Amino acid sequence: MIVVREPVLHPVAITELRPTQITVGMREVDEKRERFRKHPTETVGKFLGGHMIPVVKGPKGGLYVIDHHHLALALHKERIRDVLVVVVSDLSMLDTEAFWTVLDHHAWVHPYDADGRRRAFRDLPKSVTGLEDDPFRSLAGEIRRTGGFAKDTTPFAEFLWADFFRRRIKRKDVQKHFRSAARRALKLAKSVDARYLPGWSGATDT
Repeated sequence: MIVVREPVLHPVAITELRPTQITVGMREVDEKRERFRKHPTETVGKFLGGHMIPVVKGPKGGLYVIDHHHLALALHKERIRDVLVVVVSDLSMLDTEAFWTVLDHHAWVHPYDADGRRRAFRDLPKSVTGLEDDPFRSLAGEIRRTGGFAKDTTPFAEFLWADFFRRRIKRKDVQKHFRSAARRALKLAKSVDARYLPGWSGATDT
């Protein structure tokens, strides 16, 4: 299949974008909101032009977000109504079942809930406003930013790290004592137990 990249230079309402995942890390969304607020009003247009949302065009012309879910939700919460998108692939000719099969094959969809369980595609939210919080996704994002592991091109890499931490740290500790949970997670990220994960940068014996 030929992959096209078609910039859509007219605004698209954020609420019309369809997510391809169920969760985000809300702490990460809040951090993006904070950084966005630091932009002077006169530079907002330039920022949005440089941060187009990649989408796949699906059945009935729906636009399905395949990256930058955190940014899209952050912008919505900051009362930004429209964004620019880049159409990575046009699959609008497919029926619904075939569409999700192709997205799954390309690792363009991640239908896992906040407990790390795979769900049916019908359980994906219809809008970014329906994205749920997975505190372990926030933890994974924090650990990457602090050097616990390297940024990697593996699709949904930080969700893999989130599941690694989910099995080793209690949810209530992440929710109530995030900083101490992050210190523990950083040590876990460097351990040999994490060596199978994308971007692992721990030490190995030679």
